[in-house]
Amino acid sequence: LRFSCRLGGGLVQPGGSLRLSCVASRSIFSNDATVWYRQAPGKEREWVAGIVSAGYITYTDSVKGRFTISRDNAKATMFLQMNSLKPEDTAVYYCNLVSYSGMNYWGKGTQVTVSS
Repeated sequence: LRFSCRLGGGLVQPGGSLRLSCVASRSIFSNDATVWYRQAPGKEREWVAGIVSAGYITYTDSVKGRFTISRDNAKATMFLQMNSLKPEDTAVYYCNLVSYSGMNYWGKGTQVTVSS
């Protein structure tokens, strides 16, 4: 499985919004877990948001109320809508899929910079 990340990253001002998307090379199955991670300079990769089996959604505390994760299984697309962006959201963002069988796939990162 491979990912193709669409345009969506880039430079935004604090308080702005950005939408990230990744398209997988196959349909997303209901039992697949789809997750967004991010990695800031000098820091370890961090879980941001995820959709796991049965559609359960979870977010890291720092983005709750601001970010929304979603996916279109038939179109093999996963999304991360980011609102009210803060400078501390600056990072390289990665999409990730873990299949029901346990296979782990990563998309290429996209840079998000929040700055005036």
